Amino acid sequence: MSRTIKENMQAFAIKQVLNYFDEDPNKSFPKILEWVERFDKDGKNAHLIRPFRAIINDPDNNWHVLLKSLWTDIDPDVRKVAFENFVLNTSLISSHQRDKWIKTHNCNIPWAILMDLTSACNLNCIGCWAADYGHKLNLEYEVLDDIIRQGTEMGTYMYLYSGGEPLVRKDDIIRLCEAHSDCMFLAFTNGTLIDEKFADEMLRVKNFVPAISIEGFEDATDHRRGKGTYQKVKNAMRILKEKKLIFGASCCYTSYNIDSLSSEEYIDMLVESGAKFAWFFHYMPIGNTAAPELLPSPEQRETMYRKIREYRKSKPIFTIDFQNDGEYVKGCIAGGRSYLHINANGDIEPCAFIHYADSNIRNHTLLEAYKRPLFMAYKEGQPFNNNMLRPCPMLENPECLCSMVKRTDAHSTDMQSPENIDDLYAKCKPYADLWTPKSDELWAASHNKKN
Repeated sequence: MSRTIKENMQAFAIKQVLNYFDEDPNKSFPKILEWVERFDKDGKNAHLIRPFRAIINDPDNNWHVLLKSLWTDIDPDVRKVAFENFVLNTSLISSHQRDKWIKTHNCNIPWAILMDLTSACNLNCIGCWAADYGHKLNLEYEVLDDIIRQGTEMGTYMYLYSGGEPLVRKDDIIRLCEAHSDCMFLAFTNGTLIDEKFADEMLRVKNFVPAISIEGFEDATDHRRGKGTYQKVKNAMRILKEKKLIFGASCCYTSYNIDSLSSEEYIDMLVESGAKFAWFFHYMPIGNTAAPELLPSPEQRETMYRKIREYRKSKPIFTIDFQNDGEYVKGCIAGGRSYLHINANGDIEPCAFIHYADSNIRNHTLLEAYKRPLFMAYKEGQPFNNNMLRPCPMLENPECLCSMVKRTDAHSTDMQSPENIDDLYAKCKPYADLWTPKSDELWAASHNKKN
């Protein structure tokens, strides 16, 4: 069978299933799930699909409520594009494509690529590492377009933006959405530049989703991001909700805001505002100007660990805890295993929080970077700890990052004040030592219970 015939059959099948999205959700849920199970012929994604069978049969389940809200709260065409690009292209179709490249080249091929469109930002947030890059760096449209073309050839259809503030580049964001309509795009944004006009553009292209940074309630958000930021963020959420667009929240938890950010009132506020997902990020002491006092204590991190799991059982919002959810993704996902980061200077870094590189997109292709020493060291070292509550080679296993950087001759990518790897190790080692006994206690308790 020719490739063209296969593609035509696949397109027809997708068109058929998308018709279900116009039906009543109670009728469409079982049909969509049955179709996805048929599409996943080899069962590669069965572990992701199986839980939905119980969810769709329980109307009182918070996940059922969340799924149903995608019909009541989201524009129908946006919902269809999100399913086609995220569920099909990014998750189902691409997994087989990436597996072929991994087998052929024996290197990591990422599920997603995070890119800094610019180092410029309209805010100056406490503890933000992006500010250390300066405000004059940008990845040109042609470079971004080429990265996406290289990525999709190898099966990467998910692209995330950070910065700086990515919405400084609104026009290029929309242009890339148009040029790559089969991809899904998400931006980590402070939200203050979202207005009616940009929301209308989002509604038109349908494949762009913002994750808005909000650090708890007004006092906590404004303390870190500047006076008046909270109200601007709430206004952005109002616009997106009224336009029936998908959006979420991006939440950095620190020793200062963790009580507010982990509260039920905060989660309820996000749900009421229309957010469908929330990323929770642990503060990282990156850069020579980092503020280690913002690192949560072991007790505070345990609070977040327990609260997020509690809310997953009760709140209609999808929550991801970037540091405490290692067990669900088998440890560190960086170094191209699931994702990587390209900064505004073009440096290809293992992670948004690992500012060391041995390649640059202006001098190397993506595949060349994946096969170079630093990314191969990641591949060989993962997972960096059998306790998945200590997944990071920097924060919880700083000796791992220190060793990889030194033996691969990777360099600091901080343009303003390069950070010596030994200095970063010295900041992270005390935290790792404090967290180890608490993480071992939590890991043993949860896994003994599972056993």
